[in-house]
Amino acid sequence: MTQRRSHRLQRGSVVLPTLLVVFITATAAALGWAFYVQGSLLTNPGLLIAMLGMVLVVVVAWMIIRDAQRRLNVQARQNAQNQEAILQLLDELADLADGDLRVHASVTENFTGAIADSINFAIDQMRGLVANINRLSVQVAAAADETQSTARSLASAADNQAKEIDAATDAVNDMATSIDEVSTNAAESATVAERAVEIAGKGGVVVRNTIGGMDRIRGQIQETSKRIKRLGESSQEIGDIVSLINDIADQTNILSLNAAIQASMAGDAGRGFAVVADEVQRLAERASAATKQIAALVKAIQTDTNEAVISMEQTTTEVVEGARLAQDAGVALEEIEGVSQSLAELIQNISNTARQQAATAGQISNTMSVIQEITSTTSKSSEATAASIGELATMASQMRRSVEGFKLPERQPNLGVELPLTPHPAEETQTVQGRVAGAAAGG
Repeated sequence: MTQRRSHRLQRGSVVLPTLLVVFITATAAALGWAFYVQGSLLTNPGLLIAMLGMVLVVVVAWMIIRDAQRRLNVQARQNAQNQEAILQLLDELADLADGDLRVHASVTENFTGAIADSINFAIDQMRGLVANINRLSVQVAAAADETQSTARSLASAADNQAKEIDAATDAVNDMATSIDEVSTNAAESATVAERAVEIAGKGGVVVRNTIGGMDRIRGQIQETSKRIKRLGESSQEIGDIVSLINDIADQTNILSLNAAIQASMAGDAGRGFAVVADEVQRLAERASAATKQIAALVKAIQTDTNEAVISMEQTTTEVVEGARLAQDAGVALEEIEGVSQSLAELIQNISNTARQQAATAGQISNTMSVIQEITSTTSKSSEATAASIGELATMASQMRRSVEGFKLPERQPNLGVELPLTPHPAEETQTVQGRVAGAAAGG
């Protein structure tokens, strides 16, 4: 458009002088014809005035045409300069279409200076944007790789944890089975202890009857000797029962020790069970000590009864001493009865505690199953997260490839993660309009 306008101005600057020459030639021809027709200017004043007016018109027309030609020449030079500036601007920005952001438009004093300044500002903004996209894509890819590795590690750890929980669940189930066995053994021990109490009570009745019938001892020495022998046999049975109780106490102690070891292997979940196991161990130790006392007492009873038999066989004069020994035996049997009663209660408590521990172990097993399900879900979620993060890394790589076609300077001033602030569109429009107006005023 500028070239067409320049050509029109050039044609105008040629046509106007040509028209002026034609006009002057026509005027001169008209004047010559008038001279020829009228003969003389002095004989015709009107013709002279007309000629002078025509000359004046010609002079004025010449001046107007000359001024117009001068302005047309100035406008043509200005258009040529503008055309050259536009061509220079287009030449400087030619590589921008290929994504080369290293271009820089020269800011001149003509009207293209404001345009070049605005284009440079836009290129700077685009440089910062592309640089930030590169930086962000690299950071996102690195973070995605790291997070994906973490997610995979978490999934692997969750799988290992699930295996460990499975093993712990099996151990808890085994422990529950052992506790059930302990509960069963404790119940049987309670039955044995009740029998021991019953036997001890019977022994006490026998001793009391013996004490009450001491007056008839003289006439019934043989019968009493037989009864004492039966009492020795009963004490032997009591000793056997006490030995059995002692074995049960030792087994309970071993089981409580194993339970404590299993509880320590279970960690925090078995801390409460460890306390119960310690209590069971203390009860077993007390039961063992009591059985030792009972064994000692039974042995003493056996010794006393043997001595009583020997004494009755030797002489009836020692009946009083035998009565005293029988009284001592009654006291010992009462103590045996009390100890047996306490032992029965303790064994019953052990049985109840073992049942509670079995129920607790079942609850722990159920809880471990729930934890295993949660761990499995966590593992699947971690694998899904790793897959999503892999897609994010792919998107970051695609985003970086989308800006690889742009060429940036070697030193980019704005390489931060945050995008550069841009002015409001209305403010930017006002700034560009002001620059164009200033350039037009300067031109």
